[in-house]
Amino acid sequence: MSKNQVRYKKQLADINQLEYYDFKAIERYYGFRPWLSIWRTLKIIWYFGAFVFSLQWDKWQNRTEQNKQKRASELRELLTKLGPTFIKVGQALSTRPDLIRKDFLKELIKLQDELPPFDNEIAFAIVESQLNRTVDEIYREISPHPVAAASLGQVYRAILHSGEEVAVKVQRPNLRPVLGLDLYLMRCGAVWLAPWLPLNLGHDLTLIVDEFGTKLFEEINYINEGKNAEKFAVNFGEDPEVKVPRIHWEYSSRNVLTLEWINGFKLTDTEKIKAAGLNVDDVIRIGVTSGLRQLLEHGFFHADPHPGNLFVTPEGRMAFIDFGMMDQLSQHTKETIASAIVELINRDYSGLARDFVDLGFLTANTNIEPIVPALEKVLGNAIGQSVGDFNFKTITDEFSELMYEYPFRVPAKFALIIRSLITQEGLALSLNPNFKIVEVSYPYVARRLLTEESPEMRRRLLEVLFKDGKFQWQRLENMIEIARSDRQFDILPTARLGLSYILSEEGHYLRRQVLLALIEDDRLHTEEVERIWSLVKDEFQPQRLFDAAIKAFQEISVDRVTAITPRQIQ
Repeated sequence: MSKNQVRYKKQLADINQLEYYDFKAIERYYGFRPWLSIWRTLKIIWYFGAFVFSLQWDKWQNRTEQNKQKRASELRELLTKLGPTFIKVGQALSTRPDLIRKDFLKELIKLQDELPPFDNEIAFAIVESQLNRTVDEIYREISPHPVAAASLGQVYRAILHSGEEVAVKVQRPNLRPVLGLDLYLMRCGAVWLAPWLPLNLGHDLTLIVDEFGTKLFEEINYINEGKNAEKFAVNFGEDPEVKVPRIHWEYSSRNVLTLEWINGFKLTDTEKIKAAGLNVDDVIRIGVTSGLRQLLEHGFFHADPHPGNLFVTPEGRMAFIDFGMMDQLSQHTKETIASAIVELINRDYSGLARDFVDLGFLTANTNIEPIVPALEKVLGNAIGQSVGDFNFKTITDEFSELMYEYPFRVPAKFALIIRSLITQEGLALSLNPNFKIVEVSYPYVARRLLTEESPEMRRRLLEVLFKDGKFQWQRLENMIEIARSDRQFDILPTARLGLSYILSEEGHYLRRQVLLALIEDDRLHTEEVERIWSLVKDEFQPQRLFDAAIKAFQEISVDRVTAITPRQIQ
């Protein structure tokens, strides 16, 4: 063995010391222990091979219906035996009633918080070693057994000596070797598969595994999770419909997290939600809107929103209780996603193709001309005849066809975004099978575009409202009509923002374009203006209108108003 090999072997003698996902370090560790990866690979192949054979055997014996519950239980047990990485896959599938057979779905839901717990003595020993105090010194009372057990840890219900009721999360022992080995095999499998896939599909396969590995290692650091929870709480601090538990840092560490106890109902307990007098559609609206706010307002989003991580409180608030797997988006990415959603609904496939370039789905030197008709063909079918037919699952299925013919690729970060969106849609479908995510999401996006004050979002709005130099009256009409279905949309503040912008120096281009739009095609477009007025006139009560106008003009000096007037007359 060379000196370098000896040095590398000493560098990571114990993978439990690995703080962050580092594939090079993991590769070195298991490179010197090939028997571990070989044994694990054989185990995975054996378990899944036996399961697939049993399904096929049922078909041959015409016993599929008779044995379906048995096979569903076997699948759950199989994923549980294979450990946390595969449990994560099962949790994601458990939110997709449109993908998974009902019998399988019932069993996979149990993976969210009904996993076998590990020994209490080990759990309490971890608490004491991590916090350097006995359990009795930390908690006045603690449940003798965990109230929930998940893929990465288990939860106890306790009361502090101060009287506060708390949840105590204790991490499963030796997680890093288990996760590290599975990620090592996934990464090696991605390298092996890449040459056999279309270039664009194989291009980022290892990056997607690395992104998943990074988030998984972040998730098993409870200090990181506590910080995420506090950041999330600040983002939603003024939202009365979202609840975030408080972190008790004095009783928390890398492997133990003590946080405020939340009383509530799981999102899958529709009967309990209804019995509490809560409206299921309101729950869906809060869930979808809070998810969109994470992506498009704060850019800090929950990448693992399965039912074990979300509760509805008796007051009807959405409570988030797990913040291990989170990610951050840039301002530019947030705005481009909002623009892409609107362009998709408006069937502006040229604009959508440009957004795909901005987001990294296409390289900057890609010729988008031949891609535009392909987008129209595939995504047009996915959307259907009305926006109510839209759903993310259909879009992702249809979009995957494009990846075989055109140079699309999925940026690693967007693998988590797509997973988050599809999971949230799956949750909504489990509450209401007839739910259409666009009925909530598009009004929200329309409101965001119409009310956002940032220069970049104003530019996005202009791009939506103007096409080929012409003002799109129908789009503005559609956006106002759809935005009004959002309960938080108020036309007057929006009108005030618009007036302030039009009268500003920055709004010079818009002033000119609106004037041209009113008289384009050699006619005065009074019909379009009348239609828009009919949508909003009920909101414009004299006193409110007067107050809004005063506020708008207060934001702009008299000199600036007079300065722009002659220029427009000319």
